[in-house]
Amino acid sequence: MNEIYLIGLGNPGKKYSKSRHNIGFLLLENLSKKYNSNFLLKDKLKSYFSEFKIKDSTYRLFLPNTFMNNSGDAVRAIVDWYKINLDQIFIIVDDKDLPLGKIRFRKKGSSGGHNGLKSIIEKLQTHNFNRIRIGIGSPPTIKETKNFNTISHVLGNISLEEESILDKVYKKVIESLEQLNTMKEEHIINELNSFDKDQI
Repeated sequence: MNEIYLIGLGNPGKKYSKSRHNIGFLLLENLSKKYNSNFLLKDKLKSYFSEFKIKDSTYRLFLPNTFMNNSGDAVRAIVDWYKINLDQIFIIVDDKDLPLGKIRFRKKGSSGGHNGLKSIIEKLQTHNFNRIRIGIGSPPTIKETKNFNTISHVLGNISLEEESILDKVYKKVIESLEQLNTMKEEHIINELNSFDKDQI
C-alpha cells in the first residue's frame, strides 16, 4: 500500500473551523503543516487536497468541501477518481459517544448516528472502510428538558482545556498514520485504541 488516502470530516468555512465537529479537518491540517504541504481546492474531488511523501509512501489528504451531511459525495468522487481499494482510505471523524481524548480505530461499523459516516456508507454502499474516531465527549444536558444539546455541542468551539488534550491526540494519531506502511495495521489499531490521554 504505497498510497494512503486520509479523509478528514468537517464543515467547510471559517465559521466552523474551530468546532468539535471539525476534528478530522484539524488533525489533517496539523499533519499537512508538519510536511510543509498546503491544501488546494480540487473541484472534481469536491475537496481541498494536499499531497506529500513519507519515506516511500505517498500520502493524499482530503478535506471535503461538501458539508458534513454530504461527506459521501466527496468520498465517492475521491474513490472513483483514483480507482482505489477501500482499504486504502482512512476516515478521521469526531465522536460524541467517546470520552474526550479517546481514540477508536475500526475497520468497519455503523454510522453510530454520525451524519458524515451515514452519508459515506450510503454513497459507498458498504460499512467496510477504516475509520479513526476521536472522542469529543457527550453534550451537556439542557436542564429544563433533560435532552442533550447535541447540535450546539458538536458545532461549538473547542475550549482551551479541550485543545490541550486534543493536541496530544493529534500527535498520537499522526505518529500512527506516519507508520501505516512500516508497521502492521494490528499494531497501529492496538496503539490507538489503548491510548490514554492521562499517561502522557
